[in-house]
Amino acid sequence: MINKYKRLFKGEQEESHFWPSFTDLLTAILLCFILIFIIMMVIKSFQIEEMKRTIDQIMGVRVDLINDLNEEFSDSTLGIEIDEKTGAMIFNTDILFEFDDTVLKPEAFEFLDEFVPAYLEVLLERGYESYISEIIIEGHADKIGSYLYNLELSQQRAFSVAEYILSENFPYKNIQQHLEDKLTVNGKSYTDGRTDAQGNYSHKDSRRVEFKFRLKDQEILEATRELLGGK
Repeated sequence: MINKYKRLFKGEQEESHFWPSFTDLLTAILLCFILIFIIMMVIKSFQIEEMKRTIDQIMGVRVDLINDLNEEFSDSTLGIEIDEKTGAMIFNTDILFEFDDTVLKPEAFEFLDEFVPAYLEVLLERGYESYISEIIIEGHADKIGSYLYNLELSQQRAFSVAEYILSENFPYKNIQQHLEDKLTVNGKSYTDGRTDAQGNYSHKDSRRVEFKFRLKDQEILEATRELLGGK
């Protein structure tokens, strides 16, 4: 009987030594996980700050670019409007085309010969070229006629402009290679109509061509996702 109690007591002692050791092990593992979590959060915070700096840089480039476009065309007699948010250069298609036509007017060539080199001088020769992903010529129509009819009309008008400035007749051959690398042509039909000063829909203002630029924001977003560990 005495031996039985001795064995039982010995077993209890062994168990009492085992459980504190196991608890210490769990505590150590938990502390390791907490330390790893803290390290990951610190790394993420640095990555987020880097992302913010990148976005701020791009936003700063857009603001500077729009300011330079305003400065370049502030005294222009070409009748161009600049969108202060996007930097889009907007002009009524009456400058370029007869109503419901896609063939450039004779005076349109003179307009494009003056506007395009000045526009591209700002975009491509003032340190912005590395930030520019696309240069977009975008045609817009009014609501007279069907959507598909105006889609074709707006696309063809934008194409006519691009066709001329990439042709042998365009006098500034030195900028054509830059355009070929970045130029995109779009037609928007009547999906982005404009209003007059009273807020009413304007057929005349809706018929227009826009020159737009796209910064490398998509590439930057992808790089940011990679930076933050995304797929």
